[in-house]
This record gives sequence, C-alpha cells and structure tokens, in this order.
Amino acid sequence: MIISNITAIAQKELQSYFVSPFAYVMAAFFWFISGLFFVEILIGKQGIIQQVFSREQMGVSIGSVDVATEFLNSYLAILGTLSLLIIPILSMGLYADEKKQGTLELLTTSPLSNWSVALGKLIAVTLLFVFLLLPSIFYQAIAFSAAVPSLPLAIPLLANVGLVLMAASLLSIGMFISSLTNSNILAAILTFCIILISWTVDLIANNVEGWLGDNLKYISMLDSYNNLVQGVANISDFSAFFSYIFLGIFLTSQSIELFRSNIH
Repeated sequence: MIISNITAIAQKELQSYFVSPFAYVMAAFFWFISGLFFVEILIGKQGIIQQVFSREQMGVSIGSVDVATEFLNSYLAILGTLSLLIIPILSMGLYADEKKQGTLELLTTSPLSNWSVALGKLIAVTLLFVFLLLPSIFYQAIAFSAAVPSLPLAIPLLANVGLVLMAASLLSIGMFISSLTNSNILAAILTFCIILISWTVDLIANNVEGWLGDNLKYISMLDSYNNLVQGVANISDFSAFFSYIFLGIFLTSQSIELFRSNIH
C-alpha cells in the first residue's frame, strides 16, 4: 500500500514536469552545456587529446597519460558544478507550487502519509535529474569505448552514481526548503545558499588540517562525490549521502505535519 502510494505520487509529479515546458527547457539547457564541455574537454583546442598530441609532436615524454581517467575527472567535475546550479531550480516548486495553487491542502487532508508524499516527490525529481544526465552518459560511453587502455566500467558507473546521490541529497534539502514557502524564487535562493555553504565546508575541509578538517570531510557532500569520481568507494561516503536524503525527507514531513495541524 505504501509503495503504491509513493509510486502514484512519483508518477503524478513526473507527468506534471512533462506537460509543461519546464522539463524541456531544463533539458535543452543542460544538454547543450554538457555537450559543449564534452567537446571542449576532449577534443577542443585546449582539450586532453590535443594536449597529448602536441606533447608528442614536440617530442616531450608524456609518460603514462591516462586520457580516459583525466577526461572522467574533468567532465564529472563540470557536470557536478552544472548540477549544483540547476538543483535549486528543480527543487524550488516541489511544495511551493502546491502551496501557491492551494493543492497542498488536498494532500494534507488525504490518507497519504507525509513521508509517502515527500519520498514520492523526491523520487520523481531525482528521476528528472537522471533524465537530464542521459545524453552525458552517452557522451561518456562514446569516449570510453575508444579509450586505450580501456577504463573499467565500474569507475564511470561509480562516478555517475555519486553524481546522482549528491543531487538527490541536495534535492531532498531543497524539497524541505520548498515546503517552508510558497515562493519558488525564495526557495531557489535559499537552496542555492545551502549549496554555497556545502561548497564552503568542502573548501575548509581541504585546506584545514587536524581534527576540524577531518570531521568536515565526513559531512562534505562534495568531498564524498569527489571520492566516488576518483573510483574510491567508502561506506562513509554512501552513508553521508543517504543521511542527507533521510534528513531532507524527515524535515519535509515535519514541516508538512505542522502545516497540516495549522489548517485543522
């Protein structure tokens, strides 16, 4: 019963994205920028392949340059940054739109639990994010298919899973912020502020030694993401992401419960 409720909410949210220009505009923007950087990083004038070719032409020893790994690290860094910029836009209307349209009251008076609604919405917006990633995954497959030596499938797979987990974590927090207001713009701004704080935490963690730096790395989403991009799979990184996802869902359910109690 609970799973069917979550699935129904997720389907409803996904349908709402694709009956409006929103998903298509976001997709066009993301696909264009990610494609542009793919070309620039790989075969542009300052791209990895051109740099290797130029060094060979000059007789400079390039040693064992792993083009595939360098490309993966560079491209996933760009995708991570691009994702951080669009996540506030993706999450801003998850509950703010419901409040503005007056449909949140219908949800709160329905037999659906707050957790089911929040999880269904988060699954839907995360699937939308995965949809935005599909062409970039195709680009990576093209690049890695021609790589010599070949790159183990597990490495790019782990990197992209890390990107999705980081996005889901921030979307979960953004969903909570969206539940606090009926203004999409305010929700987007506040979510972006949270992302800036995450950036700051990562910056401090990588530049401060001792117990402070070590502890900040445990809560840094960007540090966990970078570990997965580099092919390092630690339980602590996965637990950090799932903790943020759980925290966002929990706070959202509490926020909606407070809203529900105020209308009765």
